[in-house]
Amino acid sequence: MIIVIMGVTGCGKTTVGGLLAAKLNLPFLDADQYHPEENKHKMTRGIPLTDVDRIPWLNQISNVLADFQEKNGAVLACSALKNQYREILQSGLKSNIIWIHLAGTSELILERLRQRHGHFMSPDLLGSQFETLETPENACNISIENSPEEIVNEIIKEIANEI
Repeated sequence: MIIVIMGVTGCGKTTVGGLLAAKLNLPFLDADQYHPEENKHKMTRGIPLTDVDRIPWLNQISNVLADFQEKNGAVLACSALKNQYREILQSGLKSNIIWIHLAGTSELILERLRQRHGHFMSPDLLGSQFETLETPENACNISIENSPEEIVNEIIKEIANEI
């Protein structure tokens, strides 16, 4: 079973994904760890990534997911903003990904980004993330207004028949 926690920067993918993985006793993967240095430098400078930047990164993650699927699964935190990106992530897998979209207002997320330190993603890119986001039709859409623990409990309830 592969579960992808997706959404714009600052929505809580890493926090929620880590907690969910621990509760489900699955490995946790953060897609940010797979970005090449060039991508990180662009984002640090507030330059949005293009599809040319993202496609090799997504292909690499798809390969990693296929390996983890053979080992009983994993939880991945990944923006996966476009349908095309989600298709790439799904492409190497034998079964469907469980998609969890963490959704919130730009005001709430910007407030959280301003409090976040030590991350390469510039808060200036939030607008471009929302512009790029194609809300998934096949995902559990979960509001980020609750605490991370409450969000994880809601996710588990939503996907209970799939786990």
